[in-house]
Amino acid sequence: MVKPSVNSAGLDKSFGVNADYLIINALVVTMDDSFRIIENGAIAVNDGEIIELGHTSDLMEIFKARHLIDAKGKLALPGLINTHTHSPMTIFRGYADDLHLREWLFDHIFPVEAEFVNPENVRTGTRLAIAEMLLGGTTTFNDMYFYADEMARVVDQVGIRAILTESLIDFAVPNNPSPEHAMRTSEKLLAKWAGHPLVTIGISAHAPYTTSAGVIKKGKDLADKHRVPFNIHVAETRGEVEFTRKEFGMSPVEYLDSIGALGSNVIAAHCVHLNADDIKIFSRRGVGVAHNPQCNMKLASGVAPVPAFLKAGVKVGIGTDGVASNNDLDLFDEIRSAAFVHKLSNDDPTVLNARAALEMATIGGARVLGMDHLIGSIEIGKRADIIIVDMDQPHAHPVYNIYSLIVYSMRGSDVETVLVDGRLMVFKRKLVTLDLGRLYQKVDQLAKRITEASKTLAQVNNRIKKL
Repeated sequence: MVKPSVNSAGLDKSFGVNADYLIINALVVTMDDSFRIIENGAIAVNDGEIIELGHTSDLMEIFKARHLIDAKGKLALPGLINTHTHSPMTIFRGYADDLHLREWLFDHIFPVEAEFVNPENVRTGTRLAIAEMLLGGTTTFNDMYFYADEMARVVDQVGIRAILTESLIDFAVPNNPSPEHAMRTSEKLLAKWAGHPLVTIGISAHAPYTTSAGVIKKGKDLADKHRVPFNIHVAETRGEVEFTRKEFGMSPVEYLDSIGALGSNVIAAHCVHLNADDIKIFSRRGVGVAHNPQCNMKLASGVAPVPAFLKAGVKVGIGTDGVASNNDLDLFDEIRSAAFVHKLSNDDPTVLNARAALEMATIGGARVLGMDHLIGSIEIGKRADIIIVDMDQPHAHPVYNIYSLIVYSMRGSDVETVLVDGRLMVFKRKLVTLDLGRLYQKVDQLAKRITEASKTLAQVNNRIKKL
């Protein structure tokens, strides 16, 4: 009698194993601890989980798949992870460009949000963002905005992985008249969406210059209580650093540490102006950084000391920020920008290599979000967040170093197929769960209304100035 062969996942290989999907003939870039690359590789997926990984010839003998995806001439990668964005702000793409951050935020973005951020528009903006992210290979995003419940409904309907947070801020916002109300809203959402396979409700405070110490601390305490992520913008501009030094006699990082607002569940966005002492605090507290290179360049905020973060053992992921300040959600482009800007700012072409840049957008981002046990790499037992990238492109040949090719040459538009939690979201560059034509029509109609309202506001402001 032949003894059944059992692999590391406990699969009996003797009589054939069922799988929902079997991806074959791929160049698999796993991003696991060994950075294993499998030529002519195969990935078996069942019930949303990666159940086997190996060579195509081996897995074809074992598995009976409902769906066979031939990835010959293509790359299979873990889905990309956007560690910081404001997805509903797609409706404001290009609305107020080429401005300083404070003017952009207080004179343009906050006023237009007050008028146009409502449940319907948040749903529309979130759908547009998810469409863009999925088509570009992003399978997980971490968001800070308003009407998180509406965003969660869209995430559930369309199918993508997300951390969603209501922004705690010291003044009234479209869906919360006070930070205390926003806190209560967050508690309700934590209960409502608990256990959802794709939606994680977290907590966020906007920033030290817009949110009081008491509110920040209560938000962090709530996040700790429920063991969920806590988002906050930190040291994005020199102005913020000057503000906290003037008000509290400390850097933003020292200030947040002094009020007990730092910890391993904290996702600190931007972190441009941190000194050596700040970095030591982040390392000691286990804080994760969401690096947003393109937004920081566009707003002339500066360049975050990412090489120093990595050297100190600080977790670093890559984010796009919202498209009102970027202006897209293409993580391939963001990865390339991250690799380039640090070479330039450090006057050293070796300071952040291609593999390290890709790591920040995959398993590094998963560590920042506290999800590295689930996503970020292609490994047996992890959730099947997988993208297939077409190499049948002039810019994908020749191949000397696969990480260099991915980071310096490939584009979001090269993504052909996307699985999220083992569910097909993009196939042959087409979205499976969204009608783009209908969505574009709705977005364009909304943009016309925003444009007309902006003209009226400008006329009113001009009259006031003349008085």
